[in-house]
Formats: sequence, C-alpha cells, structure tokens
Amino acid sequence: MLWDVFCRVIDNFGDVGVCWRLACDLGQRGQQVRLWIDDPSALSWMAPHLQWTESDSIWGLPGAQGQPGVTVLRWRDAETPASTTPGLKAGDVVVEAFGCDPPDAFIERMQARAAQGQPAQWVNLEYLSAEDYVERSHGLRSPVWSGVGAGLSKRFFYPGFTPATGGLLREPDLIQRRQAETGTQASRDAFLRRIGVDLACEPADRQAHGGTILLFCYDSAPVADLLDRLATAAPRARVLLTPGHATGLASDWARAHPDATLRLHKLPPLPQEDFDRLLWCSDLNLVRGEDSAVRALWAGRPHIWHIYEQDDGVHAGKLEAFMARWMGDWPDELKASVHAWWMAWNRLGPMPDKLPDWRQADTSWRRNSENARDRLARQQDLTSQLLTFVSSSG
Repeated sequence: MLWDVFCRVIDNFGDVGVCWRLACDLGQRGQQVRLWIDDPSALSWMAPHLQWTESDSIWGLPGAQGQPGVTVLRWRDAETPASTTPGLKAGDVVVEAFGCDPPDAFIERMQARAAQGQPAQWVNLEYLSAEDYVERSHGLRSPVWSGVGAGLSKRFFYPGFTPATGGLLREPDLIQRRQAETGTQASRDAFLRRIGVDLACEPADRQAHGGTILLFCYDSAPVADLLDRLATAAPRARVLLTPGHATGLASDWARAHPDATLRLHKLPPLPQEDFDRLLWCSDLNLVRGEDSAVRALWAGRPHIWHIYEQDDGVHAGKLEAFMARWMGDWPDELKASVHAWWMAWNRLGPMPDKLPDWRQADTSWRRNSENARDRLARQQDLTSQLLTFVSSSG
C-alpha cells in the first residue's frame, strides 16, 4: 500500500520523531510511505542518511530518500492544485498525525479517488495517553460534514497501553537488537566512545564510577535540584546532556559549583537509532515528550518522564494515568518513591531528598522496569495494529 503521512512540527521534536519512526517501520515492512512535513530540519540530525534532491522524484516533486520505502516531501507541495502536479494522487492510506488536517488541495485528491470507487483510508493518529477515554475512542469513525472533505470520513487511532488501544510503536526486532548491540559492558562502552563520551578516566572498579544518567528535559525541569542531590549521593556519576535545555541548565549549575565531581558530558544531536542506544546504555533515563517516553519504556531502565506542560493543567492527570499503567503492580514502597520523583520533576510536588537506588542491575527499580517493559511487549505493536486497522473497512 501507499501511505501519505502528514506531520506538522509544533514546537519540539516529538511530532516528527513519532512520524519518522512510523514511516520507517512501515517501510521496513514493505509499505511505500510519503512523509509530508512542514519543517523537515530536524531530520538533518535525526536521519542524516537522507539525501535531498531538487530534481523530480517519482511523483514529480523534490524530496528526500535514503530510507527503504520512505520518501520525505515538503508539506507545501501537497498544497499545489492537481492542475500543477497532475501526477500526484492520494495514496491508499492518509494519516494525519495528531490532528493536523491535510491541505485542502490534497483532500481534493482524496475526493477524486473516492469518486472512482477507491476511497483512501483516512486515519487520525492521536497523541499517546494512558487515560480511560482512549479505550472508548479508539477506532471511532468521524464523518466530515462540511468543507472540501464533505462526504469523506476519518477514523481515530489511539496509541495506548492496553489491548483495547492501538498499542505502542515497536519495531519487530527492537528488544532483540537492544540485547545484541548493548548487552555487554564492552559493547556499551564502545558505543559511548563512538559518540564522544570520554571513558579514559574510568576507575578500575566499575561500581565506583557512580553510574550513567541521560538528561533530556524541557526548560521547566528542576535540573539544579537534581544535580545537587546527585552531587551528594553519587558524586562520580556521569550525566549525559542532550542539546538544548538539559545542556543549558546543567551548565548553569556547573558554573555555580566549580568543585563538584559530577562528570557532565555534552552530547551532539543524535540520529534516532543512536538515541535508542543511549537509552540502553544509561542506568537512569530522564526523558521528555511522547517519542522519548516510549523508547525509555522499551529500554527497561529506571526512568523519569517530563511530560509536556499544558496551560490548563490537564497534563497532571495524564501523568498520573501514565504512572498508574506503568507502575501498577510495583511494590508499594518503590511505587511511592518513584511516583514522588515523577511528580517533583514535573513541578507537581516537592522534590525528595534522594533517588531510589538506580545504579545496580539488581535494584528493585531496574527489575520492575524490566518486568513492566516485558508485560507491554506482549501487546501487539502499533504498526502491526495499524496495518490490520486500515485493511478493514471499519
């Protein structure tokens, strides 16, 4: 099938991150995907193997290729009328990611296809939520009553954490690849060296180095409070800083604490596959947004999620629902401790004095994170469900 996936980049990288993963996963499964994106700049580091060309692509438009089955196209080219690009037809499936409406000119192409008796499957891929309404809303059809799309209909596809939802993005070989690529200390060290992390001063006793933490956050994260606690509890910890807010906030702290022994390392922007490996190599992952949150789940390591803050405060309920799903069967003491940190990291509660034990492989936090991951992995992944979803008439 030919898929048209539409993505608008709002203010961070989560939208394009999810859409790129979905497009790649579909392409690896033999599908043909056109990813229409209004701001493809993040793909320069997220997928640096892509090659842009201004010469005609297979559909008569400039685009980027380099990923099997996937072509990246500019949103503005989907806005051109059919008379300008007569070779461009609507695909078999049209996915609007997170409620972004395809351009009217493209919807007209969908109408032309429907008039020929071959309507495209129109899917609204929604944001991830663990709230109860997801199960009620997943798969619902929404007829279009007015405008250029009148007479067509779309269906809602909700990612989620239960069998009554659309599941989570997970490539078929992800868990096995994690073990094969970073299952040993030597392989983890080799990867960290490859991305520029200095391991030359590592102590001979691996238990003495204090552990590795990945820090990826929004600008509201209480980074200074976290580093204060780490400086006392794990003074030799290695903190890997993603570009942007994490690097800026940690650098401010370091200037105010010139004698601290925490090892702060600034990372370059990384392709998605290397970001996944980074999660696999870290003992504790602090992540933000939807795409990184899901990848942290699959890493099976202790993690803390920084949810995107919303002005009306509804993110607090979303965070609580997510914690309830993820930590549902954890021991009460661990659950309470990790819950307190997730709330504090999102400025929804006071920050505890110390983190639960996260540095060793046999800690309760690590074991329960791995168990929760394995439980989720028994659920069918999002792409497999989406393929079945669009193959049915609904």
